[in-house]
Amino acid sequence: MSMAGLDEEDDTFAPVIKTARRRALWLGVNLLTAVFASFVIYLFQDTLDQVVYLAVLMPIVANMGGVAGTQTLTLVIRSLALGHISQSNSRWLLRRELGVALLNGTLWAVVIAVVTFLWYDDLTLSYVIAAAMIINLVTAALAGAFLPLLLKRINIDPALAGSVALTTITDSVGFFAFLGLAKAFYLP
Repeated sequence: MSMAGLDEEDDTFAPVIKTARRRALWLGVNLLTAVFASFVIYLFQDTLDQVVYLAVLMPIVANMGGVAGTQTLTLVIRSLALGHISQSNSRWLLRRELGVALLNGTLWAVVIAVVTFLWYDDLTLSYVIAAAMIINLVTAALAGAFLPLLLKRINIDPALAGSVALTTITDSVGFFAFLGLAKAFYLP
C-alpha cells in the first residue's frame, strides 16, 4: 500500500463508517457540482425551448466526454500509483492524450454527425454536435490527464476526488459547447 501512496485509511478493508464518511464528502461536492452543471443548462433554457430536440442529443456529448475523460483519468491514476509518471514525462503524457482525444473526437464526431443528420435531417445540428463532441473529448482528455497530477500535488487522493472534478468539467463543458453552439446557429 505504501508503494501506491496509500495508508490504512485508504485500504479496501477500512471500517464502513470511515469509508462512508470519506465518500460522503466527495458525494456532497459532486452534488454541488451537478447543480452547477444544471445551471449551465438553465442558461440555455430559451435555446432548448426553441430547439427541443437538443435535449435528446445533449446527454450524448456529456456522456462521451465523461467516458473519454475517465479512460485517461484511470490510466494516469494507475501510472501515478505505479510510479510511472514523473516531472520529466508528464508533458509528454499530456500531449499524447491530446493527440488521442483529437483522433477519437474527430472519429466519433463524424459518426454522431451522420446519425444526427439521419435522425433530424438537419445539417446545422450535425455540425453543432460534431464540434461540441470534439471540444468535449479534448477537454475531457486534458482534464483526465491533468487533474490527478494536480490533486496529488495538493495532497488530495486522485482516486477519490478525480472523478468528481472530471464529471463537473465534462458535463459543464459539454453542455456549454453544445448549447452555446446551438444558440449561436439557431437563435438570432
